[in-house]
Amino acid sequence: MRGCNLSGEQREDGNHQSYQTLFDRLDTNKDGKVDVAELREGLKAMGIFRHGAAQEIVSSGDQNKDGCLDFNEFTKYLKEHEMKLWLTFKSLDRNNDGRIDASEIQQSLAELGINLSKEDARKILQSMDIDGTMMIDWNEWREHFLLCPAHNLEEIFRYWKHSSVLDIGDSLAIPDEFTEEEKSSDVWWKQLVAGASAGAVSRTGTAPLDRLKVFMQVHSSKTNRIGLTGGLRQMIAEGGLTSLWRGNGINVLKIAPETAIKFMAYEQGKKIETHKRFMAGSMAGATAQTAIYPMEVLKTRLTLRKTGQYAGMFDCAKKILKKEGVIAFYKGYIPNLLGIIPYAGIDLAVYETLKNAWLSYYAKDSANPGVLVLLGCGTISSTCGQLSSYPLALVRTRMQAQASLGSSEQVSMTGLLKTIVAKDGLFGLYRGILPNFMKVIPAVSISYVVYEYMKTGLGISH
Repeated sequence: MRGCNLSGEQREDGNHQSYQTLFDRLDTNKDGKVDVAELREGLKAMGIFRHGAAQEIVSSGDQNKDGCLDFNEFTKYLKEHEMKLWLTFKSLDRNNDGRIDASEIQQSLAELGINLSKEDARKILQSMDIDGTMMIDWNEWREHFLLCPAHNLEEIFRYWKHSSVLDIGDSLAIPDEFTEEEKSSDVWWKQLVAGASAGAVSRTGTAPLDRLKVFMQVHSSKTNRIGLTGGLRQMIAEGGLTSLWRGNGINVLKIAPETAIKFMAYEQGKKIETHKRFMAGSMAGATAQTAIYPMEVLKTRLTLRKTGQYAGMFDCAKKILKKEGVIAFYKGYIPNLLGIIPYAGIDLAVYETLKNAWLSYYAKDSANPGVLVLLGCGTISSTCGQLSSYPLALVRTRMQAQASLGSSEQVSMTGLLKTIVAKDGLFGLYRGILPNFMKVIPAVSISYVVYEYMKTGLGISH
């Protein structure tokens, strides 16, 4: 094991020097102290995104209660934290060879009731592996977790789970689980409120692009080409400027039930089948999708409605129920569910590949790429994921809209795919993808800014 054959005195000197370098790097205003804001910026630059990490470190090490850490407090905290990290490292190193491999991670998590696949265990290793051996020694482990407050195996697993993929999209800021400490305080509901508010403002801000996407998905074809400006003009001419926000009300309304169902399903998944806890998050997402899917259908119909077609959301639901029956509320459900699979798989694979490529070529002092690189990797991987699943999203929207277009024939998913390709070629499966991509960056930016302001307003900004 690298560095472990040094004498205790040499190790102490080396650690003291590395602590000093780290402290100087974090102490940006050079006042001999590191406060929460400085530490938060330092952690972001190192790619550590865990909520409340900076506050947790300062609170744990701040002995004189002045709200920041001087060098002695910083050193004492790191020494104590390193000891806990060492104990966790030893508990994972089951064969005592000074290194952790994928099977040891699997075995240790299995004892906690977490069933992890070999592939997931390898992804976890990759995130910490500096020298490319697919084994983690103490130096790599220490480098990765030194400024992450997680120290026992359960906390470290939660950190792995949340840092393994960067969520880009509508629910960017909505967490799917909370610690016991957060649940016993009022932090959990404040985070949910902040996340839901961020999602609502983000969706409202990008609603015209979302309506344009749906409009192009349903109405654009080889014989009826609709471009960005042409589509916007058509919608404004038909219903005025406010018509660009049609369908946004229900799009915002469905955030609350989706988040609540996902959160409750996640909690039940953890309680009922402990050995499958790792899958609870995915199952919770699928459960929420199924429960709120009728709202998705309503959103599509309201988005595409002509002026005066429906008096509102309830009128729309009543008319669909009367004319088409309950089954109408689940039209397009299969392509919707199938679309999640390629998106999630490709998104994660591309993200990992890009991150590891960056680490191979550019990583020098740290194994953490930093916030800009991770956001870049996340945006590119999300784009690739969307490209792979977009045809299914288009088919889902067309199926949801079929009856409202006066079509008596209800075509199946495969039938619709064949028809679109026959009429418009492969490009026909990507109608409306431009406004869809155009809304990603503003949606994420608005969501992030609103979430930060909401957290500050609710007193949970750490």
